[in-house]
Amino acid sequence: MQLRPYSVNRFSAYLEQHFGEFKEAIYNCITESRHFHKGDTILEQGQKMDLLAIAPQGRISVNIVASNGRRFQLGEVDCNDQVLGEMEFFTKTPCQWNIVADEKMVVYMLSAKKVEDLLIQRPEFTMFFASALSFDYQDSVDIYTNRLLHSITYNIANDLLLRSQNDVLLDAFDTFSQEAERFGTSSRVYRRAIKTLIDKKLITKEEGYLNISDVDALKEFLAEE
Repeated sequence: MQLRPYSVNRFSAYLEQHFGEFKEAIYNCITESRHFHKGDTILEQGQKMDLLAIAPQGRISVNIVASNGRRFQLGEVDCNDQVLGEMEFFTKTPCQWNIVADEKMVVYMLSAKKVEDLLIQRPEFTMFFASALSFDYQDSVDIYTNRLLHSITYNIANDLLLRSQNDVLLDAFDTFSQEAERFGTSSRVYRRAIKTLIDKKLITKEEGYLNISDVDALKEFLAEE
């Protein structure tokens, strides 16, 4: 979750008014700072969570590996006081995702016990968590639902349209293998879906990047799928 409240939710005005106080209180729970290089794991799937983390800035990626070895990439995030491990903090369960540094960065570690004591003493601060987690939950459900109920071709086309409208929270990757994992499929299937969209003259591929060639035709394609 993002520490600063999102600009559009029911309690935005109240949260923004008290954000400075909330941020100071959360930062007082920091116990140490850790330095990470590109490719280092910040939090690991299955890890016992007696801490949370805050990434003030830097780029991270989030993935999960199934028991069969297949990996699903959720996407990349440009951090702006990003809180990591917040869901596991509330559920008191092991880390669900692998969170990986995609560049050199500093991450602050917070004592889960200190955060717990803070929220007991200042229960109004739970509104920051509730509002952010609700927003992130709905965004994640939209992603999972589309992946489950639509074809890979539809999902790629829809993702490109949303990105052209700046209507996404998570960034795409710059490699085909990671992009395939972001859509929950293999590189071979991903490339075949890209070819289908190119053959339909809906998108083009230039210097490794995908671009929409006809927005109206792409919207029509999505409406018919």
